[in-house]
Parts: sequence; C-alpha cells; structure tokens
Amino acid sequence: MAYTRTEWSEHYSGGQSFRSLGEEEKALLAQHVPAPVGGGRAFDVGCGTGGLAVHLASIGYTVDAVDFAAGAIDRARQDHADIKNVRWSHLDIENDDPAELAPDGYDLITLRLVTAFLKNRTATLHGLGERLRPGGTLVIITPTAEHTPPDRRNIALDETEIAELTGGWEQADRTDTEGLAVLVLRGACHTDTRAVEKGQPTGHALTGAVAVVNDSFGRVLLGRSQRGMWELPAGKTSGNEGFAEAAVRELEEETGLRAAVSDAHVVTMLADDSHGVPRLTAVVRVRAVSGTLSNPEEQLFDRWEWFAPHALACLGHVFAPAAAALDAVWPGIIPEPPAVHAYPLAGTHPAVAGEPEEAVRLRHKMADAVIAAGWAPSARVQEALRAVQRHRFAPEVNLKTAYDDDLAVVTRRDSNGQAISSVSAVWLQADMIESLHLPDGAHVYEAGSGGYNAELITHVSGPTGRVVTGDIDPYVVHRTRRFTSEAGSGRVTAFQGDAALGAPVHLVPRGGFDGIMITYNVWDIAPAWHTQLGQGRYLVLPLEVHGYTRAYAFQRDGDVLHSRKTTHCGFVRAQGSDARTVAPLALLDGELLLRREDPGPVDAAGLEESLQGLRHEVATGVTVRSGESFGSLQLFAATTLPSFCRLEATVDKGAGVTGIGKGGDAPALQEGASLAYLIYVPLEGDDLKGREWEFVVHAFGERGPQLAERLVATVRAWDGDVRGSDDPALSVHPAHTPDHHLPPGDVLERRHCRLVFQWPGRDALLPAPTRPQATAAVLPEPR
Repeated sequence: MAYTRTEWSEHYSGGQSFRSLGEEEKALLAQHVPAPVGGGRAFDVGCGTGGLAVHLASIGYTVDAVDFAAGAIDRARQDHADIKNVRWSHLDIENDDPAELAPDGYDLITLRLVTAFLKNRTATLHGLGERLRPGGTLVIITPTAEHTPPDRRNIALDETEIAELTGGWEQADRTDTEGLAVLVLRGACHTDTRAVEKGQPTGHALTGAVAVVNDSFGRVLLGRSQRGMWELPAGKTSGNEGFAEAAVRELEEETGLRAAVSDAHVVTMLADDSHGVPRLTAVVRVRAVSGTLSNPEEQLFDRWEWFAPHALACLGHVFAPAAAALDAVWPGIIPEPPAVHAYPLAGTHPAVAGEPEEAVRLRHKMADAVIAAGWAPSARVQEALRAVQRHRFAPEVNLKTAYDDDLAVVTRRDSNGQAISSVSAVWLQADMIESLHLPDGAHVYEAGSGGYNAELITHVSGPTGRVVTGDIDPYVVHRTRRFTSEAGSGRVTAFQGDAALGAPVHLVPRGGFDGIMITYNVWDIAPAWHTQLGQGRYLVLPLEVHGYTRAYAFQRDGDVLHSRKTTHCGFVRAQGSDARTVAPLALLDGELLLRREDPGPVDAAGLEESLQGLRHEVATGVTVRSGESFGSLQLFAATTLPSFCRLEATVDKGAGVTGIGKGGDAPALQEGASLAYLIYVPLEGDDLKGREWEFVVHAFGERGPQLAERLVATVRAWDGDVRGSDDPALSVHPAHTPDHHLPPGDVLERRHCRLVFQWPGRDALLPAPTRPQATAAVLPEPR
C-alpha cells in the first residue's frame, strides 16, 4: 500500500476505506483523554473518512480533521454533513502550509493508522508536539508488525520504531488492543541532540566528507541508521577523490539523490579523533539535488527524513561528525556540539534556496503588521521586509517565533544567562533603517552583527549597496558569515573586532559611510562612528540616558551630531571598550536595588536605617489616565536633576516599605542617607477605563523632605512645559568643546562627548548626572 497522494485520493473516492474505529479504542480514549470541562480542541491527523474525528466531537471536542487525500475529505464531508464541531481540511501535514490550524494549539492531537505512512515521521511528530497546549496529549494508534501480515508490513511499526516515538516525552503510556498499539504521550516532546560515536575505526587516520542538503522547503536530510542514531550522507574519500566529489558520490549511494559537483561547496574542515584515530572531515554544502529520495542501503539505514532546521536541536543521538557538520552550517542549532577543531573556509558560496509556504505567509503577515503600525512607510523598507528570509537568520526557533512582529530572538547568552546577541524586533529594525534615509547604492556600517538586519539594509540600498558589519564576539561573526552565505545577497562583509573602534580602514568608503547603525545599547558615542560617517548622513543608535533608552537618529553637521528622531527601545548591552556597568546597591536584604550612574561609595547602612524610619509623602497634584505614556517625565527628571538614580523593588508591593511594585522601578534622588522617589497611585472612582493616577513622592531620611520638594517641582515643571511634546532636541559635541560653544540646555558629560538636552522651559547650561533602562513608561490599562 505504498500509495501516492493521488492514489490515496482515488482509494477513498472509489468507496474504499480503512479499519473502522473499534469499541476498545473508544474506551481507551474515554479513559485517557476525556474532553476538558467546557470542551477542548482536538486535531485529527490523517482523518480518512472521519470516524475518529466524529467520535471526538461526540465526547466534547471541537475538531480540526485533516487528510492529504482530497477523496478522503470529500467522503468525510459527505458522510458526516450533519456533524457539528468538526472542520474538514485537505492538508498534507508534512509539506503544506498549516495556516488553517488553530493558532493557539490543541488539547489533543491524534494519529490513527497513519504514523507508518509518514515519510518524515520524527520531524512531523516533533512539530505536532509543538502544537500541544500546556497539559495536552498526543495519541498514536498504530498496527504492530507482530500482528500484521508480511505483505502489509508497511502499514505497521515494529517495537524499535514504536520505542522511538516515545523518546523525549515526560510521560508515555502504552496499551495494546486488537493488534494495535495505543500510545498516550504527554509532556515536552524534546530530547536534546547529543553527539555519539560509532565503533572503533580501522586504519591510522580517516578522511571523509559529509553532505548537508536541503529540499525545496528548506528542510535538512538525515538518515536513521541501523546503529540507532541520525546521520548525514557521508563517507570516506576514495583514492585521490576530492571532498566535494566524495560528498556527491556518497549522497547518491545512500539516498538515491544526485547532485553536480559544481553545486557542492566545502565550507568547513573539521579535525577531531574517533577512539584515538585522527579524523579529518569536510563539511560540504550541496545547493541543489535531483532524483527521488530512496534508501538503497537498507542494511545501513532504516529510513531518510527531512527536518526543519529548528528541529535539529532535539534529535536524540546524532553521529558526532554529523552533529559537528550541522553546527558548522548553522552555528547554534545543536545545543551541545561535539568538541572539534573547525576551520571555516574563507570563500562564500551562492545562497541556498528553499523555504516552506508557511514561512512566506508568515513573513507577509509580519510585514503587514509592521507597515500597518507605521514603522515602515517607505516602499523600499516594505519590500525588504517581504523579501529577506528572517527565519534563515534565527534557525533555532520555529517559524511562528521567527516572524513574530514584536519579538526579539535571543541568539547568544553569557555565562549568567544574560542576552548578549539577538535578532531584534522587526518593527524596531524597520524604524531604525527608515531613520538612516539611505540613498541608492548606500554603503552602511553596522556595529553589532547577526545578519538579518544587514541583509535588510542591503535590500533597501539597492543592487549596488553594501554593508560592513562588525562584532567583538567571534562566534557571532562566524554565525553572521554563515547565514549571509546561506541566505544573503553576497553584499555583506562581516569582521571580528571592537565595533566601537569603527570599521577597518580599508572597508571605509571615501567620504565616509552613507549611514551607520549601532545595534546595542551605548552610554557614550565613539569618535570612530562620528569620523567614519559622511557629512549630512545619519547615525542611528540606542542611547542609554540615565537609565532610559531611546533609538536616536543623529545627523552629522561638521563636528556636531543633531538628533532628528527618537524611538523608545531596548537592546543588549555593549561589550568591549563600549561596555559600562555599575552594579546596583542592594538594600534591605535585596528587597530594593538602588541603580546609580556614579560608581562612587554610598552610605548603605545609613540608607537602610532611614528606610526603616518614618516615610514622608507629598502629592504633586499632577495626574495621568490609564494607558497614557509618561516616558518623557522619566527622561526629563533624569537629565535635569543632580543626584538622580532609580529605585527598583524585588518583592511585591504589599511586602515592601516603598509601595513600588515587584520588578518596577521609580525615578529617585539620593544624597547621603536620604532618599526620595516618585510613584503613581490610583485616585478614587469606579470608572476603570478612565481612571486617573496621581504622581506622589515618598521620601526617607533627614534630607528626604528637601529631595521630595525637588522631585515635586520637577513633575510640575514637566506638566507645565513638557507634557504632550516630543522628546527634547539633543545635540552631541566633542568632549573638548568649551561651555561657551554649547547651546543652552542641560549637559550630560561622557568620556568622548558632551550631550546637550534642550527642554522647553529650560534655557540654562546645567551640568547633571546619568544612568540606564528601556521602553516607554505607560500606565497599565484597567483589567
């Protein structure tokens, strides 16, 4: 019964069917997966003529029932026209875009008499597991080989194959009935990929080649070997055969697929050993194949399957050279790659095509959301969002996550778990690229690499545009080079170095770059970014100002940079010479954290004693409504008040002495053992939607009342002069600029520059302090 999709459709259209749902099966379903109270959502994969789907609807589920055979769906709709709560869909779960499926997942997913027919069984079950809601269940009902005639063996699974299905699940229950195995699987369907070796090789050294190939959906080919591990097509070189030739030969011998040597590119050499025998392996990226996938060497492999890249992280046992090869092509895709010496080759190869229809749909949906929100008004940025394959630069996450228009994808963390590299939220990338105002053929410098943002910029810049991108982390640079080779334009140059020092001189165009973008939070503006920027061009960067971050678009005018636009944002922190971290001061056993820009000494004991004393409170008389932003108040206070700091609570509001909610922080002033800080409290009233909140100052310590009055005056000045206006004009001047050459305003000193903020109602030259955070402050909407 090795039917094609068309033959299966004809099978059902001709009136034939499959084994009907038995009473014992129904009893087991009632026992293990009763519908949740209030009803549940079920997904029946390979529904055939609909017997199981109809039964699930009868016990309380709303069912999505799919089959890849159109004849089966036609029969199901006809036979069960009167059945409610079942939606019938013609869908190939292995290859088609699952746009019709429930976006919030399922309580129950069933595969009855279908698992043995899945060509990509492991990858498909992993993908289905990702669609389960928390506490959801996957049920597999399959004939067993032991109770199936030899001539029908392909409809059944043997004990080894059944055991593979349960790997990675927290709970796996099995019941046998009437020649069927019923598997009830719960918990995360995730088994980390782990590199393993085969038996000890013969010879004094090994040289071989590994072929990495994908299909038109962007999925990667691996074989399940008789040794119980996953492998790539691979083998030893023969005679004076080259590595690319060996990879192409092994690919055809093991899978039946053919490739031209001209489409096979050696991208990395791996050096390690197997049981003490030195091993040299070439990683060969194959760009295109032809022929039909088969399994010519059945004595070595059980089957071959195609896997979505993000599923490569949970394969279980993988042959060590294959795991290392996958990590070489997609750095970060394997959770714990084997220890090898990797030597990436300097040359790049043409981009490798292939992506699923779902990726195209989600990319356009993402672009539509960004455009509708106003972040990408220009046609060129809109086209870039629809063209550049974002998921190819974040292969460790699924498509839904990669194309979330409001989500940054963390791609690297430090030893403390802090994010140090990411693919930023796409709305912010679009906004910052718009702020560059790039001409056709622009040459752009990007500090902080990743690949996706650089490729967006090259698309916007046109066919002659180029991007130079730098990062201090060699891993990030390697990853950027690999991904721009895999899915890029060929017009991105990545270098490893301290990006704050600018691009290498030989990569800087005459007259400077047409735009510079910094993709990590900075406290200071490096001189190289100024000097390497062309006159009149734009530098866009996320600048931390006393704890609050904005993406500023600065335009160069001689030695001065003038801000033209700001956007609330947050990025990973700077590393290298740009790095600047002042540890917070923990108070009251960590209940409070005092975050200051000045790393100087603080009277912690005196502060703690004051915090345990009387609390002074002053109402400002200034109110805001639910949902209203007041981010400009935070920045106004931070740039105009000496002794500015932030007070953060780590316990629930009711448990602390401050009234600050857990995880929140408040603008504050601290001098000696005295402290004052600003919070907002709800006013009386039943209208939650229009509820007003009043700003109130709390203070502790001997000088608390005076500090409180300064905060109150600042809030009232903001209310009178600043509220409702944009962020202030900001200009950046060289550090050596004398005071009399600065415009009127509030001055913040940096190592490399002087920042001048020009707020409405303030025209004095007032030096002040500094510190960091992100995102606009907005009052919570009522619940």
